[in-house]
Amino acid sequence: MEPPLVVALIVVAIAAFALIRTIRIVPQATAGIVERLGRYHRTLLPGLNLVVPFIDRIKGTIDLREQVVSFPPQPVITSDNLVVSIDTVIYFQVVDPRAATYEIANFLTGVEQLTVTTLRNVVGGMDLERTLTSREEINTELRGVLDEATGKWGIRVNRVELKAIDPPASIQDSMEKQMRADRDKRAAVLAAEGQKQAAILTAEGQKQAVVLKARGEAEAAVLKAQADAEAKAMRAKGEADAIAMVFKAIHEGKPDQQLLAYQYLQTLPQIAKGDANKVWIVPSEMGKALEGLGGLFSHMTGESGGVVPASGANGAGPEVAGGPDTAGRDAHGREVSGREVPGKDG
Repeated sequence: MEPPLVVALIVVAIAAFALIRTIRIVPQATAGIVERLGRYHRTLLPGLNLVVPFIDRIKGTIDLREQVVSFPPQPVITSDNLVVSIDTVIYFQVVDPRAATYEIANFLTGVEQLTVTTLRNVVGGMDLERTLTSREEINTELRGVLDEATGKWGIRVNRVELKAIDPPASIQDSMEKQMRADRDKRAAVLAAEGQKQAAILTAEGQKQAVVLKARGEAEAAVLKAQADAEAKAMRAKGEADAIAMVFKAIHEGKPDQQLLAYQYLQTLPQIAKGDANKVWIVPSEMGKALEGLGGLFSHMTGESGGVVPASGANGAGPEVAGGPDTAGRDAHGREVSGREVPGKDG
C-alpha cells in the first residue's frame, strides 16, 4: 500500500472519530455535565448536542426524574428510653445537575445519612405513644429539614413517609393488653349505658301506661256518671211528665171523694206485694177511705134500690144490699148491714 493512501486512511479515521466525539445525544429527562480541560463548562440538555473533541469531556449524565429511595430500618430512641425501628421512604428530585455533581460526592448517600440523623433528632423529643400517633408531624418535620439541607446539593425533597414504626416485642404485647383492656372497658360502659337507657325507657313506658290507664278510667267514670245523671234526669223528667199528665187528667175529669177512695183501696194490694213485705201496717188513712167508700155504696144503693157489688180491700167482696133492716157478714167475716136481695144464683 502506498504511503499517501495510508495517510489518507488515517486522516479519514481521525476525522470520523472526531465527528463521533463531537456529536452527543442526551436522552429526555436527563442532563449531561461537560468539562473543558478539567473544569465545568456547561450542562447538556436533552437532544442533540455538539462538543469539542479531545477538549470537552462529558463527566456523566444525571437523571432529572423524581426518585424514590427506601432506606433500611433505623433504630431510634424515644424520649422515654424505648428503642423503635423506623423505615423511611424519600421522594426527591435533582433540580440542579451541576450542584448535585460538584457540591457532594454521592448525594444519595448524603440524603440517607441526613434522613437518619434528622429522624433521630425529631423522634428523640417524643415519647412512644406520640411517636406512634404523630406520623404526619414527623413527616412534615423531616421534609422541612431535608429540603433545607439538600437545597445546596441541587436536590429538592418532595415527600418523606414513614413506612413502619416497630416498638420492641414486649412493648407491643403490653400495648395490645392495654388496648384490649380499654376496649373491654368501653364495651362494659356501653353495655351499662344501654341497660340504663333500657331501664329508663321501660320505666317511662310503664309510667305512661299507668297514667293513660288512670286517665282512661277517670274519663270512663266521668262519662258513666254523666250518662247515669242524664238517664236519671230523663227518667225523672218522664216520671214528672207522667205525673203531670195524670194530675192534669184527674183534674180535668173532676173526680169526687168516692173515686179517690176507690183508687186508694186498689193501690193497697200493690203495696203489699214483694218478698220483703213480711209485715203489713195498715195506714191511718184506711178508715177515711172506707168511710168514703161506704158513703159511695150507700149513695149508689139509695139511687138504684137494688143490689150492688161491694168491694173489699181487694175489690172482690160479696154482693150485699144497703137496706137498714138487714145484717150479716161478708166472705171476709166483716159485718155488713142492709137489705138482702137475691144474689146472682137466685
